[in-house]
Amino acid sequence: MAQSAGNPSINKRKREPLIPINGPLRQTVDAIFIIIGSFIMALSFNLFFLPNHIASGGVSGLSVLAQSWLGIEPAFTQWALNIPLFVLGFWLLGRDYGIRSLLGSVILPLFVFLTKDWPIPTSNPLLASIYGGIGVGIGMGLVYRGRGSTGGLTIVAQLLQKYSGLTFSLCVVLLDAIVISSAALVLSLEQALYALIGLYVTGKVIDAIELGFSFTKVAYIISDHNEPITKAILEDLDRGLTKLTAEGGYTGEHRTVLMVVVGQSEIPRLKTVVQSVDPNAFVIISNAHEVLGEGFRNIKA
Repeated sequence: MAQSAGNPSINKRKREPLIPINGPLRQTVDAIFIIIGSFIMALSFNLFFLPNHIASGGVSGLSVLAQSWLGIEPAFTQWALNIPLFVLGFWLLGRDYGIRSLLGSVILPLFVFLTKDWPIPTSNPLLASIYGGIGVGIGMGLVYRGRGSTGGLTIVAQLLQKYSGLTFSLCVVLLDAIVISSAALVLSLEQALYALIGLYVTGKVIDAIELGFSFTKVAYIISDHNEPITKAILEDLDRGLTKLTAEGGYTGEHRTVLMVVVGQSEIPRLKTVVQSVDPNAFVIISNAHEVLGEGFRNIKA
């Protein structure tokens, strides 16, 4: 049970979402995200990963191996793998998943083909693994924001999850491990290590794109002086807060936990306010990657 004590300056009128969850406008925005994200992924692949022989997982990694081993154009390898995997996903995972994967599965290899002759900025494999990972992560994050997929081994991971009972993340790790192990055999162990760096950077950037770059913090305050702390936060800090009902694990006593969301620059003021009222207050401060809703648009970083 939670009781909210809102900021008096907040307009309480219910707001409609700027873009409906479904409908033509939402679908158009999703398609734009998928197209832009696929272009950034293709460009990062051609500028960084491919010329430096970095096979950092997925179908794109397999296409690097196919080019190095068999001389096959990467875009053709990606189409050859993506299209049957898309059909398999459409058949086994359902129509909705198939439709969300169609655009990315087709357009990503197309952009790879169209940007294949762009000049490369570096031949340093370490720089390539880092900046390639950043670019692919940004592109994939945008595709996910568009509720889409670029197909490939993501579909295989979904199928493994469905029929093996393993978690999706573990299935992805296993598939990427197979690709990178193959890179160690086809290319070299050093190239496989660079691929691991690229894969790690990609994952971190995807998280940042999906969760946002917010510097917002959330603080939980446990004190015997809740009312004066509440008043100080509302009046001195000009922030709303929420009162959470909790129970002590050892004593079993019911007590109130104050939850307040603030900007990073407001943390020192919050600690000063709390300590001035109760020096013995227990305060937990953690990151809030993204905060949505009324009253949070003006939080300062």
